[in-house]
Amino acid sequence: MGSVMSLSSSKRKATSQDVESVKRQKICLTNRVVNVAAAAFTKFRFQQDNKDTISSVLALPCPPTSVSRIWKHHVFPSFHGEDVRKTILSHILESFRRKGIDTFSDNNIERSKSIGLEVKEAIRGSKIAIVLLSKNYASSSLCLDELAEIMKCRELLGQIVMTIFYEVDPTDIKKQTGDFGKAFKKTCNGKTKEHVENWRKALEDVATIAGEHSRNWRNEADMIEKISTDVSNMLNSCTPSRDFDGLVGMRAHMDRMEHLLRLGLDEVRMIGIWGPPGIGKTTIAKFLFNQVSDRFQLSAIIVNIRGIYPRLRLDEYSAQMEVQQKMLSTIFSQKDIIVPNLGVAQERLKEKKVFLVLDEVDHIRQLDALAKETRWFGPGSRIIITTEDVRVLNAHRINHVYKVKFPSSDEAFQIFCMNAFGQKQPHEGFCKLAWEVMALAGNLPLGLKVLGSALRGMSKPEWERTLPKIKYCLDGEIKSIIKFSFDALCDEDKDLFLYIACFFNGIKLHKVEGVLAKKFLDVRQSLHVLVEKSLISINQSGLIETHTVLKQFGRETSRKQFVHGFAKPQFLVDARDICEVLNDDTIAFYRDYTEEELNISEKALERMHDFQFVRINAFAHPERLHSLLHHSQKIRLLHWSYLKDICLPCTFNPEFLVELGMYASKLHKLWKGTKQLQNLRWMDLCYSRDLTELPDLSTATNLEDLILRNCSSLVRIPCSIENATNLQILDLSDCSNLVELPSIGNATKLEELNLNNCSSLVKLLLVDN
Repeated sequence: MGSVMSLSSSKRKATSQDVESVKRQKICLTNRVVNVAAAAFTKFRFQQDNKDTISSVLALPCPPTSVSRIWKHHVFPSFHGEDVRKTILSHILESFRRKGIDTFSDNNIERSKSIGLEVKEAIRGSKIAIVLLSKNYASSSLCLDELAEIMKCRELLGQIVMTIFYEVDPTDIKKQTGDFGKAFKKTCNGKTKEHVENWRKALEDVATIAGEHSRNWRNEADMIEKISTDVSNMLNSCTPSRDFDGLVGMRAHMDRMEHLLRLGLDEVRMIGIWGPPGIGKTTIAKFLFNQVSDRFQLSAIIVNIRGIYPRLRLDEYSAQMEVQQKMLSTIFSQKDIIVPNLGVAQERLKEKKVFLVLDEVDHIRQLDALAKETRWFGPGSRIIITTEDVRVLNAHRINHVYKVKFPSSDEAFQIFCMNAFGQKQPHEGFCKLAWEVMALAGNLPLGLKVLGSALRGMSKPEWERTLPKIKYCLDGEIKSIIKFSFDALCDEDKDLFLYIACFFNGIKLHKVEGVLAKKFLDVRQSLHVLVEKSLISINQSGLIETHTVLKQFGRETSRKQFVHGFAKPQFLVDARDICEVLNDDTIAFYRDYTEEELNISEKALERMHDFQFVRINAFAHPERLHSLLHHSQKIRLLHWSYLKDICLPCTFNPEFLVELGMYASKLHKLWKGTKQLQNLRWMDLCYSRDLTELPDLSTATNLEDLILRNCSSLVRIPCSIENATNLQILDLSDCSNLVELPSIGNATKLEELNLNNCSSLVKLLLVDN
C-alpha cells in the first residue's frame, strides 16, 4: 500500500491542521445540527419572574401547527376537473409520485354539489393544500367550498397553502372579474349572503398568495418540476427534528445553563461551556441552539473553529479576516460576503439580537476575530463558546462558565444502552453484562457511544466471549475503548479509518470517494460501516468528521504499526513521523523540533518512492523534502501550501493525480509541456500570486473544479480548457491581470463562474446558450 505524508509547521513549530468551511444559516455548517421549524420533543421554556429569577418549566401545549400535527396526506389538491384533470394535473400528480409525495385522491368518493365530511377530513389531514386555479374553478360550488375550508385550515391549523394560476389572471380571481367573475356570479345564484361572502373572502385571500403562473412559463414541464421540487422541499423543512431523541441528562444541563443565559435580560452575555474531549459540549450547545435560537433575529453555529483558524498562522490578521468572513457568511446566509476589515462584524451585528455558538475554540485570537467585545452585538444577544481550555475563557474575561461534568452512573448506563440496544434499558438477560461493560468504558459519553455501537446486534454469548477481551484491553482508557471498536472492523475498513483519521478528516465525502476509489473495493460502503460504528460522522454539508480523540487514536495506531514490524509506514502525519522514517537509517523521536532538527536524508527519500497522498502545510520545510516529487511517480493527491519552487520538477508525473492544491505557492508555472491529466478532478492554485500561466489542459477531461482565486499575475487561460467538459466550478476572482477567457462552451455542467475583480478582462467567450 502506498504511503501518505502530511506535514504542517510554522517557523520552528509544527501542528496538524484540518481546514473545514461550512456555510449554513441558523445551523452549523457541518454540520452537525439540522435547521428545524419546530422540535418534536418537549422544549424547555426560559422565563423570568417579577423578581428577576429564572425558572425552568416544560412548554405548555401549543395549538396544532403544520409541524406538530400528525398529517394523513402530504398534499390536498383543489381543482376544477374538466379544466385540468387530464392535462396539467395528471402531470403534477405523476411528478409527485416520483418524488414520494402522497396526494389525496377523490377517485373513490361520491361527489355532490356540496363538500362532504370525507373531503373536509382530507383537507384538514393534509400538510399542504395546493389550489389549482383555472378559468372554470369558480363555476363549481364544490371547489369554492373546498377553498373556503382550505383557507380556514390555513388560519387555524397552520396548513401550508400553495397556488397555481393556470391560464387565469390572479387579479380576476381577487376581484371576481372577467370570465372568472361571470362564472362566480352564476354559482352564487341562490346562495345565502353569508355563503357568498365566505367564498369571496377565500378568493381574495388565495389570490394574494404568491404562486406559479402558467403564462410566465414557456415550458410547462419545467413549471411542474419546480412545483414538485418546492413541495418536496417544503415537506422536508416541516419535518420535526429527531436529532435529539434519546438524549440522556439534557434536562439537567438545561437547568444549569438557564441560570447563566438569563434570557430575560437585555445585556449581552458570553457563556463558556468547558470540558474534556468527548464530554458532550457540542451536543449541549446544539440542543440549546435548537431550543432558543428562534427567539433571536440572527443565529448560527460555527463549528471546528480550531480547524478553520489553527494556532500557528504566519499572517494573523488575514486569518482573523478569513474566520470572521466565514462567520458573517453563515449568519447572513451570504456566500460571497466581503469583509474588508475586522470592524465589519461589529458594524453589522451591533443592533441585532444574535444567538451565536462558537464551537471548539482553542486560543484567544479566534475570539478576538469572532466576538472580541460584547458591544459587537445588540441588546439581548447570547454568545456560547465551547472549549477544552478554560484559560481561553479566562483570558477573554468570560465569567459565565458551565463546566460539563461526567454523567452519573445511571445516566452513563442509559447512554450506553441507547447505543447498544436502541433504548434506555438493556434487552432481557443483558442487564448484568451491560453494567459490566459500561463500567469498563468509564463515564465519558464518547466512550459509551463507541463501545455501545460496537456491541450492538451481538448475541448474549458473543457479549460473554467478548467481555474478557474488553477487560484486558480497555483498562478504563478511552483509547482502549476505541481500539476494541477498531479491532472489530475488517482490514479494509480499518485501513479506511486510518486514512480518514490521518489524512481526510474534515474533507468532503465526494472528494474522499474520488481520491480513494482505486484503493478500496467500495469506499461508500466502508464509510457507512465507520458511521455505524460511531468512528466517523458525515455532516449535512457532506464533510467527513472524526472526533479529536478518535483522530489521535488513528494516528497513534499508524505509528505503532510501523514500530512493531511493518516494513514501511503507511502514513507520515507530521514532522515527528518524517524525522523517524527519513533521517538516514535511524529512528529518532522528537517531541519538540526545530528546522535544524528536521534532518531528512536524500537516500531515505529515494527509498520512499511510492507516496500517493501528500499534504504539506508548512511555511518552512527542508529543501530536500522537495525531492519526493521526483521519486513518487503515482501521487493521487498533492496539497502543498507555500511551496517556494517556481516550477514542479520535470520528472513530476501527474498521470494518477486526482486532486492538486498549491495554496499561496511561489510557482510561475506548474510544469512544462503536455502531461496526462485524465484522472485530475480538482485543482486549486489560489493565492499563487506569481503564477503567470497554466499548463496544457487538453487531457484534463474530468476536471470539475478549477480554483484560481487571487492568482494576480495570471494573464490568460489556455484554450485547451474547452476540453474540460465536466467543469463545474471556475473561480477566477481577483485575477486582476487576466485579459482573456477563452470559450468554455463545452462546459455544459458549469454551475459557478466567478469573475469578481477581474479588472483587466477584455475578452470573454461564454456558453452560447
